[in-house]
Amino acid sequence: MMPEMIPVESSNLAAAGYDEEKEELYIEFKSGGLYKYSDVPYNVFKDLLDADSKGQYFHKYIRNGGYSYERL
Repeated sequence: MMPEMIPVESSNLAAAGYDEEKEELYIEFKSGGLYKYSDVPYNVFKDLLDADSKGQYFHKYIRNGGYSYERL
């Protein structure tokens, strides 16, 4: 089951959600894609929500962070 998705202010990202039990990060893009990233620590999700630029944070620490992912 997918966690609650939190809308974010970003030109690229629409929403983010996190499953603490499974350490899974869910990212919904404004383009319509939904992705699940595995083995992501909670602090990475929290830092994403707190980042001034969610898109820049996502690209630097999540997309380029080596996490495995799948498109849902």
